[in-house]
Amino acid sequence: MIRIHFTADDLARVRFAPRPSPVPELHAALLMLGLPREELLFARWRSRLLRNLPSTAEPLADLAPTGVAPAFLDVLGETPEEGYALIREAAAEEIRTGIEQLYGRRPPPPWIRALHRGDAASWRTLGRAQRAAYEAVLAPVWHQVQDLHRAEFTRHAVAVAERGLGAALTGLAPGSRLRDGVWEWPLPDAPGVREVGLGGRGLILRPTFHWRRGPLLQDRPGRPVALAYPAGQGLPLVPDTGGAPVDPLTGVLGRTRLALLRSLDQARTTTGLARRIGVSNATASAHASALRAAGLITTTRTGRSVCHTRTALAELLLTNGAADA
Repeated sequence: MIRIHFTADDLARVRFAPRPSPVPELHAALLMLGLPREELLFARWRSRLLRNLPSTAEPLADLAPTGVAPAFLDVLGETPEEGYALIREAAAEEIRTGIEQLYGRRPPPPWIRALHRGDAASWRTLGRAQRAAYEAVLAPVWHQVQDLHRAEFTRHAVAVAERGLGAALTGLAPGSRLRDGVWEWPLPDAPGVREVGLGGRGLILRPTFHWRRGPLLQDRPGRPVALAYPAGQGLPLVPDTGGAPVDPLTGVLGRTRLALLRSLDQARTTTGLARRIGVSNATASAHASALRAAGLITTTRTGRSVCHTRTALAELLLTNGAADA
């Protein structure tokens, strides 16, 4: 279990990352590559990437020999180069400590020993490995990650607006709860309890679309705690291989609800919507109710008929999706 302790200041400093960060998303994908084979949904994805991963990326495995990466790799940044620069700016003592924790009881590879000394060539080895891994693993699906992040950002904003921050937080993890200023996140496969005190630093929420286990925490002194939580549909992202483009919002809203939402380019009745998208009145009404509960449409009644219109939030969601298509 993870127990995150909030102060009153922390509750006012919970933020949702407005854009995805390539470096931690890459590290999440690489950790997923190393998971046991029983992750059946990811088996073909893992096999394809392991075949395509260039040899220049192999040194990255030396930085997570037990499946846990050192803290100095825990950086954000909105571009790969910004993330790499933040890693390079880590304090020498932090780097040495991280390596010693990884290899305290085993001999490290030569390039890791050189990194421990601050050798410039070892930094070039790390930089080449990260760039090669990014190009092979993440670059082909980065547009999908951006689209999914935008949709998750919108979903979270709607949850906070409708149900409040506490309910939005506990909605990120089934079985979690927030009580007495402590957010408890159960981890059935992890023994013990990890206590995380925010201490006024605040919390950054960041969805990740490659990692399928428990949350990944970046807890560095003097900085907000960053929590990456598994989001999306629980399926591996695969590059587009041609053919008709798939609207990224389809995976979030579903084809019928997205079609209904797009059909509200003007106010329409339930009957008008049903005819427009080719479904029954009952189906159109049910999907309209779900979209209304999510804050994406409003409904007004005139006599015995009802009329639906898109909200400003829906307009923003559709506009952003069109801009990135």
